[in-house]
Amino acid sequence: MRILFAAALSLGLAAPCLAQETAPAPVDTPPTSDPRADFAIVGIGVGVLPDYEGSGDYSVSPVPAAIGQLSGYRFVLAGNRISVDLIKDGYGPTWDIQAGPIGVVNFNRSSRGSIDNPQVALLDERGTAIELGGYVGIGKTGVITSDYDRLSATISYRYDVAGVHESGILTPTITYTTPLSTKALVGLFASAEFVERGYGRTYFSVTPAESARSGLPIYTAGGGFKNWALGAVATRSLTGDLTGGLQLVGGVVYRRLSGDFADSPVTQVGSPNQWIGAVGLAYSF
Repeated sequence: MRILFAAALSLGLAAPCLAQETAPAPVDTPPTSDPRADFAIVGIGVGVLPDYEGSGDYSVSPVPAAIGQLSGYRFVLAGNRISVDLIKDGYGPTWDIQAGPIGVVNFNRSSRGSIDNPQVALLDERGTAIELGGYVGIGKTGVITSDYDRLSATISYRYDVAGVHESGILTPTITYTTPLSTKALVGLFASAEFVERGYGRTYFSVTPAESARSGLPIYTAGGGFKNWALGAVATRSLTGDLTGGLQLVGGVVYRRLSGDFADSPVTQVGSPNQWIGAVGLAYSF
């Protein structure tokens, strides 16, 4: 769940940028900046997020983020995920291709102490998954509102190399961002996740031993379509404009679990409806 929260935060912290849940979107340059110049946006936010994937209980957590461009290559560091776009973008209203590596540290259910639900807290702890992969996408700048709004479509795939769930996650994403002025920007995204069987077995199944200990029914989850998500973010400059200064950011994400993942006992004692809210401050230079 920290992955999803970090993405929501990074959507807002990067006023001239946009990065989505597990498929990084291109970094957008605000109207008054030089798109060829190096830049960085760093910030910290506070968010409310579910205790685990499928939980109905929520907790507050701080998440740092940094987004920028160095020698034309754009990067996103958002909490427990990092991505880099290895293809330099064109300038002005244009099409561009994105491709590069992504990495995620997945803490889902890695600590019983962070889970309020007494039955789920009795299930075995999961290890910390290290998910590595890549993404490709295409984006268009100058679509509807101005020469600076952007529509992008990406697809990513990452695989757990730490031996925790030993499976892959495929994520298609559509994002749209538009500046309202030199001081304000809004963004929207929609995404879905498809996971392999090992992911469902690790995070949504209940073994006989776990059932005896927790009182939850035995359950075996498979793979497939796990969830869809919608999100919105906004940022407002407090000093300067979107190209430099202090910014107030906020975002909200709604995610709906489906299929085996919604029917799992760990979700039934929680909720298939997952909400995440974030607010934070960022400084761009």
